[in-house]
Amino acid sequence: MKTMQQLQHFLTMAELTPEALTELLALAKDIKHQPSVYQNALSHKKVALLFEKASTRTRLSFEVGVAELGGHPIVLSGADMQIGRGEPLSDTIQVMSRYVDALMIRTFGHEIVDTLAAHGTIPIINGLTDLHHPCQVLADLLTIEETFGTRSGKILTYIGDGNNMAHSLMIGGALSGMEVRICAPEAYAPDPQIVHEAQVIAKETGGNIIVMTDPEEAASGADVVYTDVFASMGQEEEATMRLQAFEGYQVNANIMNQANDEAIFLHCLPAHRGEEVTADVIDGKQSVIFDQAENRLHAQKALLVTLLG
Repeated sequence: MKTMQQLQHFLTMAELTPEALTELLALAKDIKHQPSVYQNALSHKKVALLFEKASTRTRLSFEVGVAELGGHPIVLSGADMQIGRGEPLSDTIQVMSRYVDALMIRTFGHEIVDTLAAHGTIPIINGLTDLHHPCQVLADLLTIEETFGTRSGKILTYIGDGNNMAHSLMIGGALSGMEVRICAPEAYAPDPQIVHEAQVIAKETGGNIIVMTDPEEAASGADVVYTDVFASMGQEEEATMRLQAFEGYQVNANIMNQANDEAIFLHCLPAHRGEEVTADVIDGKQSVIFDQAENRLHAQKALLVTLLG
């Protein structure tokens, strides 16, 4: 793990130390409240934004963020590039390194971002892979800190698929000194290696990482209740099977009643009302999903300033 000054890439939350995460979120809050101070932070910098998966929030927040920092965003589609025709990633990133100052990519296998980081000479930002979603978790932690004034000691319960969101939340929560409870059916539990990685970090920060299967037990006393879609992009063919597997894992009023009275509800969006969450919860007074979505912009601006500013 690295300090902010040593940060070269942002592939997973484990790129950060607890101290670097605190600095990064402090910078995000400063950028949020004083955007004009940073309007030239990326002056003359060119940032490629490569999408092999469709996107709403990631594309908008990064494109707007680069522009608001005075940089030039270049939006690319994998289907329109030579990588779509089989050009080696190592060749692609060595060429891109001659043209742009950084690359953000939203893609499938995590080995793709590892390869790009290994062969390029520019910062690589993981906008999403099948294994990790660290940029989303920066926004999540910023939202939690804004709500409660601290992250340390808070209990975050994630109910749903042990996917990339669960993985990044465990590491981010561990870095924050939080208790993170991942509640999923046994067949959809998070990656054991990442669970172990997060538990090792948590031992150093006073946090805790727990994998559970009972949603009511997991939500008991929670400060944050979080969920994600049961079938993510690329899993559409599994949708019916997954809906059956996740029966009983919906976040509803009963689940929220198990949490603390001041608990907040988070969702990385897009959401399927009536599936992983009921409308009364996601549209209710405990939901802060739109503050959370806005914070993608501020957290990622802080990340860009750290890597390039």
